[in-house]
Amino acid sequence: MSEDGMEKLTRGLADLINLGARGAIHIGLLGRGIGASLSPIMHRREGERLGLDYHYHLIDFDALGLGNDDLPEVIGILEQVGFTGLNVTHPFKQAVIAHLASLSEDAAAIGAVNTVLFRPEGRIGHNTDCWGFAESFRIGMPQVPRGRVLQVGAGGAGAAVAHALLELGVEDLAIFDLAAEKAQALAAQLARSGRSVHVVSDTETVLTGVDGVVNTTPIGMEKYPGLPVDADRLDARQWVADIIYFPRITALIETAREKGCLTLPGSGMAIFQAVKAFELFTGQKPSRDGMTETFEAAA
Repeated sequence: MSEDGMEKLTRGLADLINLGARGAIHIGLLGRGIGASLSPIMHRREGERLGLDYHYHLIDFDALGLGNDDLPEVIGILEQVGFTGLNVTHPFKQAVIAHLASLSEDAAAIGAVNTVLFRPEGRIGHNTDCWGFAESFRIGMPQVPRGRVLQVGAGGAGAAVAHALLELGVEDLAIFDLAAEKAQALAAQLARSGRSVHVVSDTETVLTGVDGVVNTTPIGMEKYPGLPVDADRLDARQWVADIIYFPRITALIETAREKGCLTLPGSGMAIFQAVKAFELFTGQKPSRDGMTETFEAAA
């Protein structure tokens, strides 16, 4: 880590380091381009509601001028100064695994981590994205056809969503990623489920033949504007889901709605993964309705 990056990070945490807060719960969110994240306000408000001394910090590698190879040092600093745990987002959900002592059963099965607990026995990785997406889907799209689905993206979030889609009953999952080896590795992992999972070399040839489309790439975020698929090939019989929630309505969701498709924005997954992560961090059951209201008010 550069001296400038180290200085920015420690200065941002000076209040914690200097005060040596005892009994406080400090959580960090590690990622890139996360300034618009609503995780901090959801976690902080729920902490207040439960009467906890709860703090949630953004550790934005872009804003701090840090490289991806600074990840282990950043984790070490946060653990050393007394953080309870971390949330992890793009692009670190898979890279973080190398720096953990153990994985929960779900994280090990998925091969990606979005929640880390600092415990005396070591750093433990969990995945709340899978449950978060599945819960959002169950509520928002209970009756949609699940025969054949196209998923775009095979990264850390994509791995969690793919597992969720199979748990939700998708019969045939087609996976596309610009990095074909990532798609192939995920498909090989998922094939153990016994379901039909395969890699496609492009989205155009399969798009018109699927029941639904799920975007798990960063394309559509404010930092990565655009569409992950050719929206002209969508039609009203299909459903479309996105896991991005800032902006809340991505170009994909907006275009799909214009086509008459049933849509599922990323807000539900964002809320429910936070609900599960908060419970892991604190050992207390948060209010799903309360965290949803906080998200809706802030979005």
